[in-house]
Amino acid sequence: MSTEIKRITHLVGGSSWTGVAERTSKVYNPATGEVSGELDLASAATVDEVVKVAHDASKAWAQTSLTKRTQVLFAYRQLVNERKEEIAALITAEHGKVLSDALGEVTRGLEVVEFACGIPHLLKGGFSEGVSTKVDVYSIRQPLGVSAVISPFNFPAMVPMWFVPLAVACGNSVVIKPSEKDPSAANAMAELWKEAGLPDGVVNVLHGDKEAVDRLLEHPDIKSVSFVGSTPIAKYVYENGTKNGKRVQALGGAKNHMIVLPDADLDLAADAAVNAGFGSAGERCMAISALVAVEPIADELIAKITERMAKLKTGDGTRAADMGPLVTGLHRDKVSGYVAAGVEEGAELVVDGRAGEFDGGSDGFWLGPTLFDKVTPEMSIYTDEIFGPVLSVLRLPSYDAALELVNSNPYGNGTAIFTNDGGAARRFQNEVEVGMVGINVPIPVPMAYYSFGGWKNSLFGDTHAHGMDGVHFFTRTKVVTSRWLDPSHGGINLGFPTGD
Repeated sequence: MSTEIKRITHLVGGSSWTGVAERTSKVYNPATGEVSGELDLASAATVDEVVKVAHDASKAWAQTSLTKRTQVLFAYRQLVNERKEEIAALITAEHGKVLSDALGEVTRGLEVVEFACGIPHLLKGGFSEGVSTKVDVYSIRQPLGVSAVISPFNFPAMVPMWFVPLAVACGNSVVIKPSEKDPSAANAMAELWKEAGLPDGVVNVLHGDKEAVDRLLEHPDIKSVSFVGSTPIAKYVYENGTKNGKRVQALGGAKNHMIVLPDADLDLAADAAVNAGFGSAGERCMAISALVAVEPIADELIAKITERMAKLKTGDGTRAADMGPLVTGLHRDKVSGYVAAGVEEGAELVVDGRAGEFDGGSDGFWLGPTLFDKVTPEMSIYTDEIFGPVLSVLRLPSYDAALELVNSNPYGNGTAIFTNDGGAARRFQNEVEVGMVGINVPIPVPMAYYSFGGWKNSLFGDTHAHGMDGVHFFTRTKVVTSRWLDPSHGGINLGFPTGD
């Protein structure tokens, strides 16, 4: 059965773009392999057109009261919550993740919207009275102007929500450049901003590839760039954005380790390894891909993991599946290539996801959960970020050896330790060189009022996503020193003050 192919285009100034694209790209349903959409790709000239709209809108929005901004944010939060099932369905249709996972993504993104609703408090500056005779000094935080958000395919709703609500709350306008693989969620969520009462042009969606990204990185009216993606592209975005005088936060790739100590609850650890290794088909920057078993528990732990993997169902995300397909056929083939390389390099293939049965279209981009044992640090399945449902077990003799392995890795995004020893856990959180740490928590994604981001090659820039780091990223501080020799008087107004 063929799927109706829809046109997907930019959203500019509150409306769909009416131009004619010079280039387009195909959007697929990963569960069937069928083309579901034709996406307009922006030229440099189109980027200029969209940025101008955002720049013009930013001036009035920056002067809009915090009361009005907060009203829009609360309305947006309510609309997203009401429509989250519709947004989740769009994600599943283009990314492939199961509906429950897509719904969870939207829900976690909403946490940042809720955090941004407190923007009047978050933007409070400092005040020092009488620093000299009749002289006061105070600080204020002001918006930057136009912020670009370049988001990845694996979280088409949550990652934009890490940045856009705070950028808007701080008084900026935004140009979102979603992944070409699953663009529809960004459009749907941008339309809700308009419905929430946000003025046209404050949030815009620009679809495109490298040509669009390069123009955003050099455009003089783009003041900040927020990026999430692979480490090589994150480094490229950071270097080119900062070269052009922009503030940049570029979150890159990962190789996340989960250390299991001999005293750990192995059933809990096995559940966590399966959930964190194979959720969203391993297409998460916080996925656990390296399981470090501190002997003598490896055999027992692998047996428990294998038992759980046998019960997993891989299939169409709209059906009763535990794991969906990979996002594209090309990516599926790349991940399958890593599985073959792991065998050739001498790792023990315990569960081969290439040989599974899949509840979906015969042309879907399928690869089931895969488990390797006896992996060593020089193997490509360990050194590279595979970004797929491949879990590698490394056997090490001690906590010290496990810690050294983690700290010597060039990535530093997330890590976890499973243990019932509080002293070992406390030592690990202090000694490990990783930005986000879980203790008996496999995917330690922080709540919105804390900040998300890694260390080393997992982050380029000085600030992390959301939390107070996000507020600081989307504003700049101004310090005012004032002297008033005479008091000033306002007019008479007996009405109750509203804050407008």
